[in-house]
Amino acid sequence: MERIVVVGAGFAGLWSALGAARKLDELRVPTDQVEVVVINGTPYHSVRVRNYEQPLDDTLVPLSDVLDPVDVRRIRGIVCSIDLSKRLVEIDIDGQAQWLDYDRLILAAGSELVRPGIPGLREFAFDVDTFPGAGKLQEHLLQLPDLPESAGRLTVVVVGAGLTGIELAAELPARLRGIVGNGGRDPVRVILADRSARIGLAMGGAQPVIEEALNAQGIELLPGVSLEAVTRDGILLTGGTRIDAATVVWCGGMRASSLTGQFPVTLDPFGRVPVDSFLRLDNVPGVFAAGDCARILIDGERPSVMSCQHGRPMGRYAGHNAVCDLLGQPMLPLHIDWYTTILDLGPWGAVYTEGWDRRLASQGDDAKQTKRTINCERIYPPRTGSREDIFKAAAPVVQAPPYTVRQAL
Repeated sequence: MERIVVVGAGFAGLWSALGAARKLDELRVPTDQVEVVVINGTPYHSVRVRNYEQPLDDTLVPLSDVLDPVDVRRIRGIVCSIDLSKRLVEIDIDGQAQWLDYDRLILAAGSELVRPGIPGLREFAFDVDTFPGAGKLQEHLLQLPDLPESAGRLTVVVVGAGLTGIELAAELPARLRGIVGNGGRDPVRVILADRSARIGLAMGGAQPVIEEALNAQGIELLPGVSLEAVTRDGILLTGGTRIDAATVVWCGGMRASSLTGQFPVTLDPFGRVPVDSFLRLDNVPGVFAAGDCARILIDGERPSVMSCQHGRPMGRYAGHNAVCDLLGQPMLPLHIDWYTTILDLGPWGAVYTEGWDRRLASQGDDAKQTKRTINCERIYPPRTGSREDIFKAAAPVVQAPPYTVRQAL
C-alpha cells in the first residue's frame, strides 16, 4: 500500500486530506492501494479564526464526522520529526514514539502565536490562539466580579492590534458588561495597545472606520507603544507607563510551525517553507506544504497570507496534486487573483475591504452579515456526513469572493 500523510488538521490539513481522498475516488483507486492518513494532536478540527467569540461550542468539528465518510485514516498524535531520506515521520502518541512511512507528505502543521521573551508574558497573559486558550480567558473573565476590589479589576488590555487583536477588543466591552451586570455601576475598561502609529494602520481605507467603531464602543486606543513587562495586576510599557489590569491578552503575531525547520530550504520571516504553484517544496521530493506553514506566490506576485482564506484552497490543491504526483497524473497550479479582508468589529458591525490595498467596500450591518456567513458557514466543511457533499466541497477550485452588499462610501 502507498500512503499520503497529512500533518495537521487545521484549515489546510483538513482540506488537503479531503482533496486527496476526492482525487483518489475520482480515479477509482481502492483504499487498499493508496491510503490517506491525517495526524493531528486533537480529535477535532478547530475553526480557529472564531476564537475571539463566545460561546465557542460550535467551533469544534469532530474529525470523525468529516474524514470517516471518505475513508481517511486518523491518528491522534504529534509529529516530532521527519526523516526525509527514509520518508518517515516520527509521531508522539500518548508519550510513545512511533514511526510512519509515507510516499507523499503534506505539511500542514499551521502556525502558533509568537511569544517573545517579555518578562511575565507567559506567566500572566492570556491568548485566543487555541480553543483551550480562549476557554481559559473566558473562565477568567467570568471570575472577575468575584475578585477583590482593585484599580484594574475590570480592565482588560489587549496587546497587538492585528486582525485578531482588533476583533477581540471589539467583542470585549459588551461581553464584560454582560458578565459584570449590575446596570453598569461597575464600569468596564478595554484598552487596545499596539506599536504601530495608528490602530488598524495596515487596513488601508478601512482604518478610519475601525477607529470610529472602536471609539464608539468606548475602547481606549493606545498606539505607538511597546510592552515591557506583564505582572499579575497589570502591564509596564516602554518608557515607564504602568496600567493596572487584571486581564492582559497577548495578540502579538504568528509564526509557522517549528516543523518547517526540518526541511533544507530557506524559510521566510514568518518561518514558512517556500512552495511552487503546485504546492511542492523545491528540491524536496515527495513533499507538499499548505496553509500557514507554506509561502506561495498566490497570484504569481504576492505571497499568501496566513489565513483560512488562503489555507483552505492551498489545502484542496495540495491534496489533489499529491495524488496526481504519486500516480503520474497532471497537476493543477493554484492561482488566486482576488483578495478580501472582512474584519469583525463587535456589536458595531464589520468592515469589508477588497484588493491588496484594502479598498473599503462595505461597513456596518451589511459587512457584519457577510462576516457571519463566513464565520458560521463558508469556512466549515460539510457536516451532513454525506460522502458526496464532502467530495464536492473538496474539489480543487477557487471560490468566488464572499458576497456583500456594497455601499456608496
